[in-house]
Amino acid sequence: MKEAKAYIETGILELYVLGQLTVMEQKEVEDMAAAYPLVREEINAIEIAMEKYAVFHAVKPTSGLEKKIFEKIAPSAANQPQTNNPKIVQLNTDHSASEIRSLRFALVACVGLLVLSFVALYAMNDKLGIANQQIASLNSENEKFASTVNYMNAANKDLQEIAAITDDPKWTVVKLGGTTIAPQAKMRIFWHKSGQHVMLDNTRMSLPENDSKHQYQLWAIVKGKPVDLGVFDAESQPEKLLLAMKAIGDAQAFAVTLEKRGGSASPTMEKMIVQGAVAI
Repeated sequence: MKEAKAYIETGILELYVLGQLTVMEQKEVEDMAAAYPLVREEINAIEIAMEKYAVFHAVKPTSGLEKKIFEKIAPSAANQPQTNNPKIVQLNTDHSASEIRSLRFALVACVGLLVLSFVALYAMNDKLGIANQQIASLNSENEKFASTVNYMNAANKDLQEIAAITDDPKWTVVKLGGTTIAPQAKMRIFWHKSGQHVMLDNTRMSLPENDSKHQYQLWAIVKGKPVDLGVFDAESQPEKLLLAMKAIGDAQAFAVTLEKRGGSASPTMEKMIVQGAVAI
C-alpha cells in the first residue's frame, strides 16, 4: 500500500493519462495498475477529472466555425463553381451535428489537457526544486564533514609531534603558572635551545579567552630583559594544537601578558597572566 501511494505521489499517473510517457514508462504504469488496485483507481479518477474539467470549461465556438467544419467535411461541395442552377447537396444533418459536437468536445478536451499538462509540469518543477534543495543541503553537510576530517588530520599530526617532542631530550618543557591576576591560569611551551624553536602547546592551555581588541603576547626573559616572541589567542577550540612562535636561543624564563591586538613593544607588567622559569 505504501509503495502504491508513493508511486501515485510522483505525478507520473497524470503524465500517463496525458500521453506524455515513453512506451517503457507506459508499460511500467500499466504493470503497477495491474498489481495495485489503488493505482488503477487513481488513473480512473484522473481520467474522470480531466473529462469533467473539459466539459466545465467548454467554450462556445466562434461564428463561422461551423461553416469551416462543413468545408472540411465536404470540401468538394464547397469548391464547386456556382451556376445558375446549382446542384443541391443533401447532407445528413444528424450525422454532421454529431461530428460538430465531437469536434467541440475534442477542442475543449485539448484545452483541458493543456492546462493539466502545465499543472503536472509545475508539480514536477516544484518537486525538482525540493530535490535541488536537498542536494544543496547534502553538499553543505559534505563540506562540513570534509572540514572536520581535515581538522582531525591536522590535530592528529600535531598530537604526534607533541608526543615526539616530549620524548626528545633536546626539547625543554617549560611550565607557566598563573599570577595574582589569574591564579588559575596555566600553560606550557616547548623550547629547543640549539634549534631556537619555541612551540606553544594548546592542549595544556588554560587562559581566559581574550576579546577581539586584545591578544596574549609571549615573552622570553633574556638577562632580565623581555624579548617579544609573538602574539596568540586563547580559544576553547583552537585551530592548531601546536603553535610555532618566534625563535629564541637563550632565555632564563618565559611570561605571557595581555596586550592590545597585534602586540606591544614592551610588556604591560600589571597584565602579566602567567610566567615560568626554565629548569636548569
